[in-house]
Order: sequence, then structure tokens, then C-alpha cells
Amino acid sequence: MKGIKMKKQITFSQALATLVGSVIGSGVFFKISTISKQSLSPSISLWVWIIAGILSLASALTIAEVAAELPVDGSIEYLNHTYGNLWGFLFGWAQIIVYFPAEISANSAIFGVQATNLFGLKYSWQLVISLMIVSFAFFINLFGNNFSGKLQQVLTIVKLIPLLLIVAFGLFAPQQNFDFTNFVISNKVSLTTALSGGVLAALFAFDGWITVTNLAGEMKNVQKDMARALVWGIAIVTTVYVLVNLVFLKTLPFSQIIGNQNTALDTSKILFGGLGGRLITIGILISCYGAINGFMITGMRAPFILSKQNLLPFSDKFSYTTKKTEVPVFSALIIWLLSALMISLGSFDVLTDILVFVMWFFTILLTLCQPILRIKEPNLNRPFKVPFYPVTPIVALLGGIFIIIMTVINKFWLSMVGIGLTALGLPIYLYKLKQNNK
Repeated sequence: MKGIKMKKQITFSQALATLVGSVIGSGVFFKISTISKQSLSPSISLWVWIIAGILSLASALTIAEVAAELPVDGSIEYLNHTYGNLWGFLFGWAQIIVYFPAEISANSAIFGVQATNLFGLKYSWQLVISLMIVSFAFFINLFGNNFSGKLQQVLTIVKLIPLLLIVAFGLFAPQQNFDFTNFVISNKVSLTTALSGGVLAALFAFDGWITVTNLAGEMKNVQKDMARALVWGIAIVTTVYVLVNLVFLKTLPFSQIIGNQNTALDTSKILFGGLGGRLITIGILISCYGAINGFMITGMRAPFILSKQNLLPFSDKFSYTTKKTEVPVFSALIIWLLSALMISLGSFDVLTDILVFVMWFFTILLTLCQPILRIKEPNLNRPFKVPFYPVTPIVALLGGIFIIIMTVINKFWLSMVGIGLTALGLPIYLYKLKQNNK
């Protein structure tokens, strides 16, 4: 085993690009379909994006304080420091076994579908293209953290261009009648049901921001830059989501948006004519690859972090880094292989739903780290303090608890499977703990 430490070479802008590039994937183009079905109101469909952004920002602000006061290797070690190594291990295990591979697989699959549509290829090419793009992301990341980080910066800027064009043209195009304050909905559902269902769907589109903390051990100025990346990243994502969906709602009749997976495509055709279809397809391809690359960057850090504590089988392999590029190559390899397996099996959508529940459970634990550390370790250096304490952490906790409760109610068995998959890590943890104590 060698190279157990990697250079601190990741900048604020690279961490920010990784967060924004990972979170803004296909959801910005497709989520309005599900949200409109849940809310049954154009104004509520927009408000739920704002509410979801506020809840996510509250979580980011709260965890940003923890990131600033604990200059360690990210959220796994925040949990280790606060609750003990078991909780950090289970969080890392959940990321490795399903979360990162499922996120990468889902975006790779959508990339394959959109690419075959764009180039008029046969259906059989979808799987081939999906496997090729995830393999490309794997090999690109072998060139080193500096290269992949700079690439992510470029991808994030490029993926925002079609979205900004939609916003710029859409805000000044002929518009549908749209009342931002009109909360009249169908008598089929209550306002509470419409809001809760819509917010739950929108929150899923923010999923993945917490994983940027896996880069903490390689950031040049982690105590300052991690907090900034979390806060600014969520702020940018929220702004993009709200503005893009505002254009959708102002451009198309709401009846044409409800359940329509082609809302972004239809909007682009109105705004840009025949060019619109190709523009939006290219935008989806860039967004999906940016998410794939971002999740590959952060994903391969999860087994690396656990292996440094010798808590995984073959820890000497997973903690190995190449001498020249300092890439945890075997950690990257396992994420790549699991992603390719899920693409081949086609089970990524179900797995993503399962792990959203698990990831938000750990997000609640991470949010609670902030008040716990203030009480237990009041003398810690805190370069960043959460504003409006304790209101902000309370809002964050309420948002996380809301997601957990609603997921259990709406997808009970998937929630139980998520708990079961996470619990599968327990025997490994106990075995390695016994082995390490010999």
C-alpha cells in the first residue's frame, strides 16, 4: 500500500463545479412532468422548486459549519467524529454499494437514449452508448484530480449555456397567462397533498450535493472553500431550477405540461423553432455527462476514505493511489464496474429511489452534527457559522424528516430494502474491526 494521502490541489471553483455539475443532470429537463402531476397547479409547481431550494440551502448552510470546523476527509469523517466510526462506515458503504453506481447508471442510461435519438440510431445502441460513456468518464478520471476537476469546470459552464439560453429567450417570449400567487387547484387533492407531493419530487432533483464533501481531503483550503462550495452551489442550482421552470410554465399551457416528459423539448421548439429539438437534446447530453463525471469524481473517494481506516476488504488496494496522477485507481475501478453492472441490469431507477431515502437519513445525521458539536466542543475554531441559528438547522431537519416520512408512506418496501442494503455493511464492519484489533 502506498500513496495513502493525495495532494491538496482541488480549488474552490473545482469543488463548486463538481457540486453544480453533479446535481444539475437530467432532472432539470424532466422533473417538471412529475411535479406538475403532483401539484396540479402552475403556481404550486413553481413554488415547490423554491421551497425545495430553501430546504436544501438550509441543510447546506448547516453542514457547511461542520465542514469548516472539521478539516477532515468529508461527510464520512464528520459522522465518525460526532457519532463514532460505525455511522461513517455505513454512510460510505451506502454510497459505494448503490448510491454512486445508481446515480452514474441513471444518467448514463438517459445519455444513451438521447444520443440514439439525436443520431437516429437503432434501439440496440442505447446500452452500448451508455456503457461507453461511463467507461469514458472512468478513463478520463485516471488522468488525475487536477485534469478531471478542470474538465468538470468546463462541463458545468457548457451545460449551463443551453439552460441560460432557455431562460434568456423564454422570459421575453410571448407568454401564457401565469399568476404566481394563484393557488387554486383541482378539488381532487388538497393543497397540503399537492405541496408535499411536489416538494418531495423537487427535492429529489437536488440530490447529490452532499457528496462534494468527499473532496475535502484534497482541497487546498478546506475550512474556507468547502463551506463556500456548498452554499454557493445550492444557490446556483436553485436559481437555475426556478428560472428554467418559470420559462416552461410561461411558455406552454399547463395542460400540456402535466405528465409531459417532453416539456423542455416542446418549450425549446417554441422558443428556437426547428433548432430547439437539437439544442435541448445536446443540452441533455452535456448535463448527463457532467453529472456522470461529477459523481465519478466524488464516488471513487468513498472507498478510498474507508480503506484508509482499513474498514474494507482489500483496503490496501482501495487506498492505493498512482504515483504520477495520485488517483485511487482501484476505488475508481469498483465504482465503474458497479455502474456498468447496473446499466446492464437496468435496475438503476429502483436503486436510486431506494438510496434517496438512505442518503437523506444520513443527511439528517449530518445536520445534527452542527448543534451537537456546538454543545460538546464549543471551543472548536469555526471559520464559518450557520446564519440565523437555530432557525436554519431546524428548517433543514424538518425538510429531511419530511422526506423520510413521505418516502416511508409512499414507498414503504423500497425504504425497507434501502435499510437492508445499508445494514449489509454491518458484518463487514464488525469483521474488519475485529481483524484490526487483533
